[in-house]
Amino acid sequence: MLTGKTALVTGSTSGIGLGIAQVLARQGARLVLNGFGDAEAARKAVAEAGGHAVSEVLHHPADMSRPGDIADMMDFAAREAGRVDILVNNAGIQHVAAVEDFPVEKWDAIIAINLSSAFHTTRLALPAMRAADWGRIVNIASTHGLVASALKSAYVTAKHGLVGLTKTVALETATTGVTCNAICPGWVLTPLVQQQIDARAAKGVPKEQAERDLLGEKQPSLQFTTPEQLGELAAFLCSPAGINVRGVAWQVDGGWTAQ
Repeated sequence: MLTGKTALVTGSTSGIGLGIAQVLARQGARLVLNGFGDAEAARKAVAEAGGHAVSEVLHHPADMSRPGDIADMMDFAAREAGRVDILVNNAGIQHVAAVEDFPVEKWDAIIAINLSSAFHTTRLALPAMRAADWGRIVNIASTHGLVASALKSAYVTAKHGLVGLTKTVALETATTGVTCNAICPGWVLTPLVQQQIDARAAKGVPKEQAERDLLGEKQPSLQFTTPEQLGELAAFLCSPAGINVRGVAWQVDGGWTAQ
């Protein structure tokens, strides 16, 4: 159980981040949410999952591409909820294009949000974690942190970098009560992925076939991972059983990287 711990989950007003926040709340953690989605709906969903009062689930609207916003968010979390015990770096965006056509501003934004933001939150969270000799940093990387796909140069680069950052932080905290690990999902059924399925179905493909076609391109299990399953893995990494799990890039990808 995580009673008495404060968890900050970036990019947590929907999708994977919201699912992780709900699981951590069920484990008893106080939550600080972040994201540009419907903050009140997310706060209520997390409060219901944890049996908390909505007022105990906080939200900060930091733009994760801006170091100043990130610093303000970390100060807010420490001031309003106590130190950040559990940091889940989940915020991310995507853009698809060939390298020679990739818009420079999209590259910069993806690197900032998917990679640099995790550096900034981590560097700001670590001093208090070290002082308490307890902390958990969970970076939501991707299968694309381990293998590449065409047309996703910025995303693949950022996620590979996030896995590298994870390993470095794990080594720097190896003799402490602070751990740092990455979770590497394959296809997860989030609203963004549902849009891709719906787009295929709109072309006359039955919904079930659209799902199988999408999964079959990469994920041998032909099953989506759920945000809740990723949350349960994050909770395990935060548990006493996870104390010597350090610097891993844990695939949850239905066999994608086993091929």
